[in-house]
Amino acid sequence: MNKPLVYSLILCILLVASPHATHLPPWVSSLCAMLLMWRAYLTYSGRPLPSRWLLFIITLAGVAAIAIGFHTLFGREVGVTLLVLLATLKLLELRGTRDATGLIYLSCFILITDFFYSQSMATALLMFAALLAIVAAWLRVQTPHITFKPQLRIAAILLLQAVPLMLLLFVLFPRVQGPLWGLPQDAYNSSGLSDTMSPGSLSKLSLSEAVAFRVTYRSAVPRRDQMYWRGPVLWQYDGRTWTTGSAPFNFAPHFDATAQPIAYSVTLEPHNKKWLYALDVPSTLPAGARLSDDFQLFGKEAVNARQRYEMISNLVYHANVEESAQQRQRALQLPKRLNPRTLELAASWRAAQNSDASIVQTALRYFNQQNFSYTLEPPLLGSNGVDDFLFQTRQGFCEHYASAFVYLMRAAGIPARVVTGYLGGEFNAVGNYYIVRQSDAHAWAEVWLAGQGWVRVDPTAAIAPERVQKNSSAAVKNNAALPFMARNPPLWLSKLRLNLDALSNQWNQWVLGYNPERQFALLTRMGMKDVSWQKMARDLMLGLSIIIGVFALLMFRHLFARSNDPVQAAWLRLCKKLAKAGLPRAPHEGALDYARRVAAARPKLACQMLDIAGRYLSLRYGEARDAEALRAYRDALRAFKL
Repeated sequence: MNKPLVYSLILCILLVASPHATHLPPWVSSLCAMLLMWRAYLTYSGRPLPSRWLLFIITLAGVAAIAIGFHTLFGREVGVTLLVLLATLKLLELRGTRDATGLIYLSCFILITDFFYSQSMATALLMFAALLAIVAAWLRVQTPHITFKPQLRIAAILLLQAVPLMLLLFVLFPRVQGPLWGLPQDAYNSSGLSDTMSPGSLSKLSLSEAVAFRVTYRSAVPRRDQMYWRGPVLWQYDGRTWTTGSAPFNFAPHFDATAQPIAYSVTLEPHNKKWLYALDVPSTLPAGARLSDDFQLFGKEAVNARQRYEMISNLVYHANVEESAQQRQRALQLPKRLNPRTLELAASWRAAQNSDASIVQTALRYFNQQNFSYTLEPPLLGSNGVDDFLFQTRQGFCEHYASAFVYLMRAAGIPARVVTGYLGGEFNAVGNYYIVRQSDAHAWAEVWLAGQGWVRVDPTAAIAPERVQKNSSAAVKNNAALPFMARNPPLWLSKLRLNLDALSNQWNQWVLGYNPERQFALLTRMGMKDVSWQKMARDLMLGLSIIIGVFALLMFRHLFARSNDPVQAAWLRLCKKLAKAGLPRAPHEGALDYARRVAAARPKLACQMLDIAGRYLSLRYGEARDAEALRAYRDALRAFKL
């Protein structure tokens, strides 16, 4: 087997297997890399391939190790691992065209498995490059005499010819909800808010530049300090961690809107939880969603795949003004025998103030005037964490301020709770939408005031108003702990990131998000009425027939078209004359072979026939065609007599 073909096959396995390196067992990735280098060395040095017994031992040991590591030989993860390992081992026993062809087909199969783990546009581009290499290697198997550049050009042409068929199948093939082989791995590896909050949980999340969701406004865009994206609502505190707790009662939420509603759509990245995000407070819900008694939005199932939904929210409202006594009592619970100084401070405020609203303002002034600072790296807190924060360290992130504020309110007898979610968003002018990242994670408080209901209070704004008006990087004095892209990167780099995000968003919307609803809407805009599976199947077959027919005509057009070459036309007339005399030319027969056969059958015609065939070959396939040679060729044909 020639060296270029072996190198092509090594490249194919490398391209289709390299995306799996991050999720395969490390020893499998290392072993495959060593086997590829071993095969390349054997090809370069011309040394013989290893014996079948050695390959059998390596294969048996590898399969046994995989079975021990996964505790099974069945399942998607095990199957992909076995495929990659065995395909790499197959390179070490390549001995003929059959082995090479089998490895090419195996590469195509492994290529599909890359989408089990990621369906991003970058993965698709890498897979296209891998497919180009696979087709080029297949051409090298079939036509070893063609050099590399022509093979690559032919492979590219073949892939481009398949684009119309691919687009037709993509648009018209009936869509199914969800991936065919389960969720991609990146859905399970997603990060995001949890339904608990403890010191440091949100500050760690703020170091991630991963996208939480994207928002497109269909009406007026609210101010940044109104973009509070509501997530889990936390009621229960054990002295360190806030949790949602378990509500003994489930009351229907009620609010009175006092301003124009905001319409928008959210494209939510997978986060493996049931809740959805919406601006405070949602008034019109997506299909199948429900609103809890504390205005948290939930979907029917966990968000394990990218989800798009339409929302309407009212930003100015009175929420649950007639809150039940049970819920108000629930919002006053505190752990016993903790944070005595905080309890004493809250009691003094209660004694000095005559209304709950005054106590709220007193707490905000306290945060503003007592040298508190906003930081991503606050000191550790002891068992009386709120006391330590309020009277000693006075350094914290949003979760510290929201937790301490709610604790103070409850200690002063004011129902209060913690709300987590996201604040703000980055506008992408390229795609005309907002990007909300994990670094925008935020926590704030809500207090219940008589006659007003639940009122949002953000104590972080009293210490770092830049966090509300801009972002975390503007609020943190020393932003060295922030990721590079959050530290006001160069303008060109920021524009590049936004352009790439807009491109990725279009991929998510129109390729990965091309669901039955979008297919129905697209076909309706294209003029198809009463869209059904039967009509789509009919149109699909019609389109396939047209495309295949066009390609068939293009491929076989030489069978229907007359030759415009006068040299060939004259030769064909001679062949037709000889066929009538009982000497037809076989389809596979070349000009010289045919002339020799005619000369053997009619010796008197031997000299003329061989002379004409020689002139024909020289004119037809020679480098130059002069007028004198063409005239001599025609004279010889005219002089030919049976």
